[in-house]
Amino acid sequence: MNKHLKETGLSASKILVSVALFSFIVLPFINMVFKIKPSDIQFILQSNMFVKACLNSLKTCLVTTAISVSLALSLAMIIQRSNIRFKPFFTVFVTLPMLIPSLSIGTSMIVLFGTNGVITNLLHLNGSIYGYWGIVMGAVLYSYPVAFIMLNDVLKYEDASPYEAAEVLGLNKFNRFRAITAPYLKKPLIGAVFSVFSMTVTDYGIPLMIGGKTTTLAVMMYQQVIGQLEFNKGSVIGLFLLIPAFIAFIYNAITSSQPKMNFVSKEFEIKKGVLRDIVSYIIIGVVSLFIATLLITFVMYGFVTRYPRDLTPTLANVQFFIKIKGLQYLRTTLFISVCVALIGIVLSFTTAYLTARTSSKSSQLLHLMSMTSLAIPGLVLGLAYVFMFKGTFIYGTLVIIILANLMHFFASPYLMMYNSLGKMNQNLEAVGFTLGISRLMIIKDVIIPQIKTTFLEIFSYFFVNSMMTISAVSFLFNYRTKPISLMIGQFEAQMNLECASIVSLVILGVNLTMKFIIYLLKKYVSKTSIKRINVVEG
Repeated sequence: MNKHLKETGLSASKILVSVALFSFIVLPFINMVFKIKPSDIQFILQSNMFVKACLNSLKTCLVTTAISVSLALSLAMIIQRSNIRFKPFFTVFVTLPMLIPSLSIGTSMIVLFGTNGVITNLLHLNGSIYGYWGIVMGAVLYSYPVAFIMLNDVLKYEDASPYEAAEVLGLNKFNRFRAITAPYLKKPLIGAVFSVFSMTVTDYGIPLMIGGKTTTLAVMMYQQVIGQLEFNKGSVIGLFLLIPAFIAFIYNAITSSQPKMNFVSKEFEIKKGVLRDIVSYIIIGVVSLFIATLLITFVMYGFVTRYPRDLTPTLANVQFFIKIKGLQYLRTTLFISVCVALIGIVLSFTTAYLTARTSSKSSQLLHLMSMTSLAIPGLVLGLAYVFMFKGTFIYGTLVIIILANLMHFFASPYLMMYNSLGKMNQNLEAVGFTLGISRLMIIKDVIIPQIKTTFLEIFSYFFVNSMMTISAVSFLFNYRTKPISLMIGQFEAQMNLECASIVSLVILGVNLTMKFIIYLLKKYVSKTSIKRINVVEG
């Protein structure tokens, strides 16, 4: 009887979570699709601008994806397969661009390579950053850190045993790479390609800032909705933006499986290679120098009177930021980010537990439902929320922004938790039931202590992304609920790059602080875990 009641409770929980995910991810999208009129589809498809925007998006995304994934793989190989020093520093430093909004990256490109840019004036360049190659350069900066994190994590846990066996058999380095490394990296590389392409095609921040006359689909959608208030026509464009993410979603759904328990693998012993390490230092040094230049220009622009006419140091830009209620927007964004992170932890753990620790068709269905946000870009989700919730009591409040961010970023934290829970012994609950220990006690005393660092990673992911997002919330804010990241576009439109730089520095500072706090907490958790193990063994 007790077992039957527990199973009924689990089924009820699955239904509740499934209804929530369906109501706030799938249903708004379906509602948006049904709002589209045939005349809107005809208007967009017959538009010359639409054809040009499609071609521009395709060209920029293909080139950006090729460069970003190649750069990310090179950096990951440098970190994991070379003997360079300061690896922890470089690992963090090369991912800094992902801690600021894409609008900030667009601003930095203007600051560096614009008509009066720092490098433009320093090297007396005649070219312009505005246009196709400007978008590609900014998009690479924006997207490669995500691919780097994915590939670096995969290479970190690769087993060295097959390489040692291949070396004993006399295979050269090229054949080892072809026979072992390439098959091992195949799926992660495909995942990185999908991620980078989807990020690039749906981002409007960089092409809006430095695209010039080169219009992409994301910018066209933004202009239709924000500039002309043509929501239905924007929805049509949103459907086309959905295609790459939907293909990635189908691929993930087909290739994903129940996570298995880890097996002990042998770590790589990196051999001495002077030429390899020199080349590694050059590549990672150039990337780090460019990122450092980007950050320095934010500081320089933010604290001068007016570049390049008046380079007098000043705090006027900070004072202006405060005067126009910048601190209020910062407090609002902090509140949103903390709420999203806290709710996200609970929802991610609950959902992942129901899918990874229980085996049934309903679990598989919930798992598929949990990954649907991977197939809906933030820009499209935000527009779908406009159609779904306009006129309701949550529209125009912080609630809808928290919901939009929560659903937008849900899939990745869910998969983190899903993988962590799936690697534990699948018989824990069965053993507990045999010993008369409730499922809740097993969760509290056995499962949660083992995944504390995963909770911290999930909190950090939700918080950082909510601080800097511009896509899902672009259509949902008002003057009372405006996130601080959207101030960058406002200042850029006024050609006030000094204040835009201040906002970028504030967001970067908050996100770096959060990352540092999470790092300290993870160290503390690891130390306390080791102490407990020693006490038990003693």
